Amino acid sequence: MKKENEPEIRIIQPGTSGKRDEDALRGVEQIAKFLDSRFVIPGTNIRFGLDPILSLFPVLGDFVTFFISSALIYTMYNHGASGKVVIRMMLNATLDTIIGAVPVVGTIFDVFYRSNDRNVRLLKEHYFEGKHQGSGAGILILVATICIIVILATVYGIYKFFEWVF
Repeated sequence: MKKENEPEIRIIQPGTSGKRDEDALRGVEQIAKFLDSRFVIPGTNIRFGLDPILSLFPVLGDFVTFFISSALIYTMYNHGASGKVVIRMMLNATLDTIIGAVPVVGTIFDVFYRSNDRNVRLLKEHYFEGKHQGSGAGILILVATICIIVILATVYGIYKFFEWVF
C-alpha cells in the first residue's frame, strides 16, 4: 500500500518498458516488506517480517533470506540500479546475514536492521533523487582494505597467541 507522502513509482530506463520496471519495483517492495516489516509486535510500533522468524533456524534460515535478498538485488540491478547502489545493497544483505546468524542477538538485529527495506529505500533514492550514482569502485576498495586489515590482524593475533603458549 502506498503512503500519502510516498512518490509515485515512475521508473523509465532507456530501452525498457516503464510498466515492466514499475511492476518489478512494486514486486521488490512487497517481498522486502514481507521479509522485514509485514507484522507489528502488539502494543508497540516495532515491525518485523519473515527474516527474523527464519533466523531462528540456524544457518538454513539465514541462507534462505540471503538468497531471497540477493534475488531482489539482482532484479533491481536488471532494472537499472547503478553499481554503487548494488554494492551498498549487497553490503546490507551480507551484514544482515552475518550478524543475523548469531543466535538470539542476530534475531533481534534482524528485527531492527531490516536490510531489504533499506535496500528499497536506497533504490528509491537512486531513481527519484539521483543519489548513489557511479560504479561503487571506491566502496569495494574500502571493503577490501578493511577485510585485509582484519585478516592480517587476526593472523598476527593467532601468531602472538601461539608464541605466548609455546
